[in-house]
This record gives sequence, structure tokens and C-alpha cells, in this order.
Amino acid sequence: MRQRDPRRLLANRRDALARVKIVQVPESGHSEDGSVTSKQTAEVTLPRSELDRIWTPEYLERLARTYWRFLTRASLGVLRVLYTEDAREIALIGRPFVLLRFHKPEYDVEGNRATVTWPIETGALVAPQGRGKGFLRISVQRDPATERGDEITGEVSSEVANFYPTIAGSGNFARVGRAIYRATQLRIHIIVTNAFLRSLARLDLEESVVGALKAGAREDRGKEAAGASSGA
Repeated sequence: MRQRDPRRLLANRRDALARVKIVQVPESGHSEDGSVTSKQTAEVTLPRSELDRIWTPEYLERLARTYWRFLTRASLGVLRVLYTEDAREIALIGRPFVLLRFHKPEYDVEGNRATVTWPIETGALVAPQGRGKGFLRISVQRDPATERGDEITGEVSSEVANFYPTIAGSGNFARVGRAIYRATQLRIHIIVTNAFLRSLARLDLEESVVGALKAGAREDRGKEAAGASSGA
């Protein structure tokens, strides 16, 4: 087994702005109709001032972009994320080998919870009966009750729900197909997702490719400034 370089470990600790703890949750569940749900969760402890700084729609969009960047890096560039006006595609090297196609993301920031959801459209990994169903969702939950001194613990989760994997098959092959799915595609997904969650310790969030929420945030700040100057 290759030994980790202690100098790299120390460097990673110095760079870390947060502490991440993977929460053990049920790995997946199969429904009778063949759909699969899988969720991975982590507790992220960080300075409250840092959380307040990034608790904005803009940073939710950047978190989403960071997820896609991590996927590309983890696959050594084999998987590419392609952007169009109304879709996001995960492709093997590039088109036409599209493994997953999602509708454009839906963002929701309300109170102490924020989510970004990509509805699943189609792709080589999606069985015919699953096209247009299911979603991939990243959720962030902050709980003021977890505040300890200057730190607060939030929860970040990645969930795939109502997904119909092509590899799982159907009919008499379904039982064997599901076992193959759990041992291959699902196992890889869990490993990569947990690694992504651990990487959040550095709070290194990629700039968004689209930047839709960044523009909105700037507009909101402009309105607030105008209101303050007018005494509103």
C-alpha cells in the first residue's frame, strides 16, 4: 500500500477552513418499479463568520459547479461536463457519448436550507422507463443550535432519487442486474461523492460557468444600496 506523504497531509490541514465528518446513512434503496435512491451526507464544521459569508445564492451555484469540477478531476478528465442553455450533460470524453443528461438546475434558498436540483432527463446510464424521472440534488442545511463558540456545524448531502439505472436491467435479469449495479456503478458513485464531501474542508468553491445567481445577487445588493441611500 502506498504511504501518504506526511508533508501533504500537513499542508491539507493548514489549508482546511472546515472540518468534515461523513455521516453513515443507508447507501441505497430499490423500489419495486426498479428505481433507486442513494444519499450521502456529511457534517461540516466551520467558523460562523465563514458560513455567513458564503450563505448566498451565488455560493450555492458555485457549490454546484464545484461538484462537476470534482467529478471531472476524479475521473482524470475521462468524464466531461457539457453546458447548454437548458441542460447539463455528463459525457464520456465528449458527445455523442452522453451518460447522463439533466435539465438545467433549480435553486432554492429559504431560511436555513438551500438546495440545487438537476432533474434527470435521459442518457446511456438511464433506463428507458426512467427518462424524464428522478433527480440529483445537493442540499445544505445550517442549524443555529449547533453553534459552539465561533463555530457552527452544517449538513451537506448529495442525493440521487427515483433513478432507473440501465445496468440494473428488468424482468428475470433484474435481481442480478441490481447486484451488478450495487457492486459497480453505485459503489463508484458513493466513493466519489464522499470524496467530494471531504474536499469541502478547504471551502474552495469554483466560479460558476453560467453565473446566473451571481448576477441576481449583484442586482439585489444594488437595490439594497439604493434603498439605504434613499433612506428606505
